[in-house]
Amino acid sequence: MATDYRPEQAPRPQWQEHQENHERPEPRGHLLPPALRAPLEGRTWREFGYLLLSLPISIVFFTFAVVTISLGSGLLITFLGIPVLAAGLAGCRGLGALERARARGLLRLSVGDPTPVRAGKSGLMPWVGAVLKSGASWRHLLYAILHFPWAIFAFTVSVTFWVTSWSLLLYPLWRWTFPRYLGEPGIALYGDTGGNEFFLDTPFEIGATAAVGLVLVLATPWLIRGLASVDRLMVTGLLGPSMLATRVVELESDRGVVVDTAAADLRRIERDLHDGAQARLVALAMDLGLAKEKLLEDPDAAARMVGEAHGEVKVALQELRDLARGIHPAVLTDRGLDAALSSVASRCTVPVTVEVDLPSRPAPAIEGIAYFTVSELLQNVSKHARAGRASVDVWRSQDRLMLQVTDDGRGGAALPVSGSAADSAGSGLAGLAERLDAVDGILAVDSPPGGPTTVTAELPWRG
Repeated sequence: MATDYRPEQAPRPQWQEHQENHERPEPRGHLLPPALRAPLEGRTWREFGYLLLSLPISIVFFTFAVVTISLGSGLLITFLGIPVLAAGLAGCRGLGALERARARGLLRLSVGDPTPVRAGKSGLMPWVGAVLKSGASWRHLLYAILHFPWAIFAFTVSVTFWVTSWSLLLYPLWRWTFPRYLGEPGIALYGDTGGNEFFLDTPFEIGATAAVGLVLVLATPWLIRGLASVDRLMVTGLLGPSMLATRVVELESDRGVVVDTAAADLRRIERDLHDGAQARLVALAMDLGLAKEKLLEDPDAAARMVGEAHGEVKVALQELRDLARGIHPAVLTDRGLDAALSSVASRCTVPVTVEVDLPSRPAPAIEGIAYFTVSELLQNVSKHARAGRASVDVWRSQDRLMLQVTDDGRGGAALPVSGSAADSAGSGLAGLAERLDAVDGILAVDSPPGGPTTVTAELPWRG
């Protein structure tokens, strides 16, 4: 169902406040395409350095893990086996911390630390039991065993391709070493015992060799990135926190966001009641008291005061209705998102087209978050966008509730980067993103300078 709302005599929205979201800088152009830049990029050299260091570090890691675990397993028939086994696992965790630091420095891979070992009681044996029960400890051991053969393979392949490609590319520069020091005209491409030999020594052959080297030089960085991606998966999957631990951290963070949001809403409601309806009702009581005193002495003045009090009652009732609508609108509960969003659109200062295509109603909590998300986005359109038109689209895609608000305004909106001034100030879009994240939702903003702006929100259906 699509509805077009055109507010009568709606004023053109002005920039009354500083825009919270900074414009995204234009991407800087490059003279060379990515394929030609790759051999000289810092990322390629960092990843190649990571693969080079992987072999010696992996040898140490593998040797330590095999020796300590084998020794601990062999001593299990005695009391010493269990502490030795625990010490080996603890050492693997320490070497895993080194690997995570190396991944952060060279692969630019940010991996959180696994859940630390927590013993229920103080002492050696409780600590030993906690280490042996920790799944992260055994995942570090598995990494030490699996990464060793992979490090050998990645080191061999990357060094071979790197040395071969650059050697062939620079062959015209160092070919003179063959006739001067080796007594050969160049690289021997073919040779047998019968004296049949083929050397790369003519100008054409030298140029062809350099061309093949150029192709290998351009291809080697992508090969190195592919090898490094396997290391990224191993570090993330085996040395980082488990999926369950990560999910627990996310839920704890989401719970904090929900609690903070609820507290902020309660403070807002209390402030609105105290500064709005409550103040008007106090003034109304005083006016009615004065009118009661003047009722016998000056009936006309009392009538005027009663009339003014009647007007104040209407204003107070309207403020209470607006406050109730801000808490949870009755139209949303009674008639669903279509009618509730149509009501929000009718109060926007620009024409808004609303289209809601839902087979059924989602869960009340999701429905409420969707309503307030669209309401906040349309409020931003009215205050900041300088738009002429806007549209709201709501539909269901598999198990997700999709919301999309588009306007033809000036653009330049963006989610603030974590740690920036806008983020610390708590912009409207940042608050929306936090609310959606608390229920496993996503907020995406596409707003190039000059517009148009499209904000898409995803929520779990939970019907």
